[in-house]
Amino acid sequence: MPIWHSFRYRLDRGRADQKGSSVNLKEDAQSLQEDLVQVRRSLHREPEIGLQLPRTQERVLKELQGLPLEVSVGKDTTSVTAVLRGGARSDANPTTVLLRGDMDALPVDELTGLDFAAENGAMHACGHDLHTTALIGGARLLSQHRDALKGDVVFMFQPGEEGHDGAGVMIAEGVLDAAGKRADFAYGLHVISNQSPQGVFASRPQTVMSAAHNLDVTVLGAGGHGSAPHGAKDPVPAAAEMITALQTMVTRVFNIFDPVVVTVGYLRAGSIRNVIPDTATFQATVRAFSNDASERLHEVIPPLIRGIAAAHGLDVDVRFEVQYPATINDVDEVAFSQQLIQALMGEERYAELPQPVSGSEDFSRVIAEVPGAFIFLGACMADADPHKAAMNHSPRAQFDDHVLADAAAVYAALAVARLDKASQ
Repeated sequence: MPIWHSFRYRLDRGRADQKGSSVNLKEDAQSLQEDLVQVRRSLHREPEIGLQLPRTQERVLKELQGLPLEVSVGKDTTSVTAVLRGGARSDANPTTVLLRGDMDALPVDELTGLDFAAENGAMHACGHDLHTTALIGGARLLSQHRDALKGDVVFMFQPGEEGHDGAGVMIAEGVLDAAGKRADFAYGLHVISNQSPQGVFASRPQTVMSAAHNLDVTVLGAGGHGSAPHGAKDPVPAAAEMITALQTMVTRVFNIFDPVVVTVGYLRAGSIRNVIPDTATFQATVRAFSNDASERLHEVIPPLIRGIAAAHGLDVDVRFEVQYPATINDVDEVAFSQQLIQALMGEERYAELPQPVSGSEDFSRVIAEVPGAFIFLGACMADADPHKAAMNHSPRAQFDDHVLADAAAVYAALAVARLDKASQ
């Protein structure tokens, strides 16, 4: 029997029956759609970058006013954490579900031409404005039905996902224990502007997004005249050899079925053709799809770089660190999420990803600590070809805010159903 048949909230295309009453989360969410669009577009006009998002935080706090929430803000970041205590919770050992929405933007000049486009040199090019708004909607929906909730819900409004490890900061400040005990389950949604049809949710068990590592290398030589390289210590050939060796390493050290991707995105040496520079610098992003591969990278890359430098008689500064670990979904929570979404939205509204996404996410830190699932939602514009639309992070990326109500409904339904199931 499908697991949703046992929920006290019986999710049949959004309908939930409880003691003769009728609650339709999908329908209730649709009643919020117009207001959610206005919130999202307001956030889109004023994007903020990094860990300090004062205007965004202010707007979130405003939208949560009047709801029966215990609200707190971060100390080292402008995060917002809100806790909803369910009216049907077990006081002895309440189950807690955490729902996360990230809030920060990117340092991108927007080129969409939208009438609510940002003009401050930043852009919500990854759709975090939709995540924030949908989580606000989820908080409103769950607050409406608080009396029937069989546990607690933590709403995690997170700054700094785009390379600033906002999740790590919030975890250090106690977001996983915000309800008074460690969260039992956690879910996150992420919109995508291309590849997936609008309104289709997608995820997969195990690894859903790669780990990201940062590699920074400076080869230390001794400059000289380009006509007499024997009188200098040229760092450029050594740097070139290192870059080539990194690509060879991928194919000779790692299993092709547990892949690694190395991309050198920055390379600089010298200022003119006939001068040998003192230094050569390059920076790379290194992706892996398992914890084992990530650990192996740390064993292999620094010695490889240092060995090549030594062979050239040069010194080298090498820094290799994890930016975000792989995002690894809990198998049971992905299955639960799939069944929930198909019951709420329809069978056709969920698809399993055939392979992991090679981008990275700091929600990985949350579900490394708490069983959970990270789920994508197609938000391609309705009149666009998903395979030709601009991708996330593009200055031309557009996200259709018609998906907001459904995203809010899924946030709410995941919490309702998971708390209900855990109480049985």
